[in-house]
Amino acid sequence: MTTPAGPPKPSPGDRVAVLSPSSGLPGLFPLPYELGLARLRTEYGLEPVEYPTTRRMGATPRERAADLHAAFSDPDIKAVIASIGGDDQITVLPYLDREVFRANPKPFFGMSDNTNLLAFLLTCGIVAYHGGSVMCELGRPGAMHPQTADSLRAALFTSGPYELRPAERWRDVDRDWADPATFDAEPETRPGTGWTWVNPGRVVEGRTWGGCLEILSRLLTADREVAHDLSVYDGGVLLLETSEDMPSATEVYRTIRAMGERGLLQRFPALLMGRAKTWSLERRNSPEESARYASEQREAVLRALRAYAPGTTIVFDVDFGHTDPQLVIPYGGTVRVDGPARRITVVY
Repeated sequence: MTTPAGPPKPSPGDRVAVLSPSSGLPGLFPLPYELGLARLRTEYGLEPVEYPTTRRMGATPRERAADLHAAFSDPDIKAVIASIGGDDQITVLPYLDREVFRANPKPFFGMSDNTNLLAFLLTCGIVAYHGGSVMCELGRPGAMHPQTADSLRAALFTSGPYELRPAERWRDVDRDWADPATFDAEPETRPGTGWTWVNPGRVVEGRTWGGCLEILSRLLTADREVAHDLSVYDGGVLLLETSEDMPSATEVYRTIRAMGERGLLQRFPALLMGRAKTWSLERRNSPEESARYASEQREAVLRALRAYAPGTTIVFDVDFGHTDPQLVIPYGGTVRVDGPARRITVVY
């Protein structure tokens, strides 16, 4: 797999762009957004710079693309951070000029619908970062989760190996961002459950690709940002996680099955599967319902892998998706999955 260039890192005191390439939700929910901006300043020493569409709902794809071009082209901007995800970033991709990004490589942080941009930047030869959005991670009520904060700090400012660890405490139950009382206290968390390993008898070290499963399904359907020469993924580490939309186990299976039919799934000797998001404000599952949903999703993943890539090393419940904490994973960067030692190390 070709090694993409790692863009230069920011330093405390630098200016960083805060953009909304998917949705202008900062305009609807200013509380987590402003809290996230404040933490960028006080805890990371970075100066956030907003762009015309950052707080604007309904901005056109062309307008959002213009903000991306402006941020990447500005030599005073040292990193670009998404405010949050959304559901139509795929419509922004046709307006992006790859030469602008190739000529101005910068670290980009985002996840969920930002899977579109992560995959796009990789085709431009730029290693980006899955995680670290302003409203969800930086704007967490009470305080940032310590593991999120440490991972984000390492990804922002350091280069080299960083060992991921299972969450000591985690959550996937949210509170209403429109209610100021949400931000008065720490959210409730549950004890960590560790990772679950399947086929752990080997060590895999490779470049990452993947992201939010629902977004990958749309990219595959539109035939965008997926290499036609699938050999570029050989030996890589596949990242998959699901969102608060909570796709059914059947949908998860069918999406991964389609990846297998395309010959894509078999290219990756290791899969990191994010902890399933099992609760949302629109679907408030009981603990029993949440446990059943997570179990059914895991079995769907296993069913697909047994059919198309039975020897793949799989690690379930890695905290890099829509749950809390969120460990930052380099996208297109190197990850070492050490099955015998039960260790995962990323290279920032």
